[in-house]
Amino acid sequence: MPSTARRPLLGVAVLTLLAAGIAGAAPALAHDAGPGGGGGHGRDKPGHETFAVIGDVPYGADQVARFPAWIDQINADPQVGLVFHVGDIKNGSTRCDDAYYRMIRTQFDRFTDPLVYTPGDNEWTDCHRANNGAYNPLERLAFDRSVFFDRPGTTLGAPARVSVPNAAYPENVQLRRAGVSFATLHVVGSNNDLQPWTGIGQTVATPEQVAEQEARMKASIASLRRTFADASKRHDRAVMVLQQADMFDPTYTPTPSDISAFRPLVQALAEETNRFRGDVYLVNGDSHIYNSDRPLAPGSVWLERYGVERPAAGLERITVDGSDNNKDWLKVTVNRPGAAQTLSWTRVPYAG
Repeated sequence: MPSTARRPLLGVAVLTLLAAGIAGAAPALAHDAGPGGGGGHGRDKPGHETFAVIGDVPYGADQVARFPAWIDQINADPQVGLVFHVGDIKNGSTRCDDAYYRMIRTQFDRFTDPLVYTPGDNEWTDCHRANNGAYNPLERLAFDRSVFFDRPGTTLGAPARVSVPNAAYPENVQLRRAGVSFATLHVVGSNNDLQPWTGIGQTVATPEQVAEQEARMKASIASLRRTFADASKRHDRAVMVLQQADMFDPTYTPTPSDISAFRPLVQALAEETNRFRGDVYLVNGDSHIYNSDRPLAPGSVWLERYGVERPAAGLERITVDGSDNNKDWLKVTVNRPGAAQTLSWTRVPYAG
């Protein structure tokens, strides 16, 4: 979740009122304009591989109550064969207690397809806040791993094997479906946990905090580069990278303290995108509002902000709906070989 300086935290009461309108959501919204759009005829028809992406859910008591039915809806879709959760299993103003994590694990195990989950900041980075329980974030990170990554190399939900490039970071996984390589990266908001843990009395990042962030980012970049290298060797059609942090949040103008930690990753992503001959997609949560753009295209303000010397117009970024805007899940389909774009997607409203 973005830091409190950027966006006010929403209480459970507000979330309850907003979620009440979900039942009346509009029909599925197709991404049918611009690059990445699907549909059409012949080669642009969908293939036989479809997956779901969710994130920043469940937020607050009302969404927790609805979450089982939302899982059931995704399970009931016969086309979906894989699910990704891009982090934030709770909102930023509720407690980070053990029982909550175990409850979410129980719900995750109800998915009848393999579920790949990458942590968000709300489940560990921001747990220092008083209303979160004033936990030490690194202790919460260790607990999150013990609950959700107790079987490294095996998905949640329906068990399936995935590759773990670095055993110290079991949440960073790689997998491949229908000529598309996927990588989840543990990259989170709050400047990837470089913002001070003010709730437990810190005014600057601690040495332990900095060391953890630097090591985790190094591992994420190594996993990213390995994914692209493997995809190139196999002549894959596309690479998709999934993470929690929105490194290109269009809803505000960031300061260096908001995004400095992401700089080496964005530079690596630009380099790999420009080298790769297929399509490249970045999927994130964090900013909560569906968006599709090309953040490193020529003329983008993000090139200067991140010190990217060569634009990477081939990178398409998708932000999934979440938080109080969590009205739908993203249904992504791998199109047939020869299609103008490898992937197409549709926002599917929750049914109640």
